[in-house]
Amino acid sequence: MQMIRIAMLSLAVLFYATSALAQHGHSGGAAGGGMGNAMGHGSGLANHGNANTSSGGSTHKSTVNDILGKNPAIGDKIHSLTGMPASQACTGFKNLGQCVAAAHVSKNLGITFDCLRSDMTGQAPAQGTTCPAGTGTKSMSLGKAIQTLDPHADPKSESKKGETEAQQDLKSSGVQS
Repeated sequence: MQMIRIAMLSLAVLFYATSALAQHGHSGGAAGGGMGNAMGHGSGLANHGNANTSSGGSTHKSTVNDILGKNPAIGDKIHSLTGMPASQACTGFKNLGQCVAAAHVSKNLGITFDCLRSDMTGQAPAQGTTCPAGTGTKSMSLGKAIQTLDPHADPKSESKKGETEAQQDLKSSGVQS
């Protein structure tokens, strides 16, 4: 009799825990769209221009192109850093902050932006780009992409520098998180 009660209680707990987890949304970050892991651990750029949109309608997040359309100043900055239109440069990035940080790192280290973007997004580089073999075969963090494309650079300090410059650009151009 005691075993039946324990088994029933265990099943009830399992049932309620499963239904609670099924109702819990999977936003890919901390509650409320916190810092997330878009740029690396603890980066403050995760909320700037999240490229994901919600199918629920009530929690729509702006796409990168929405933000670029509303804030031409940041688009101009990306264009000056990468030499390509911002909407093209930011294709494949999870958010605008990640794109701007990559643009700064590319400029700072002399790494071809298309190669850096390809490694970060996991998308093949554009035709005619002279990227190392294997570029764009899987997505990786900014730091790992730096390490892959410029083994002599300090990936931690360079990614932090790029992220800081990106935060300043986003703030000065009026992009809200």
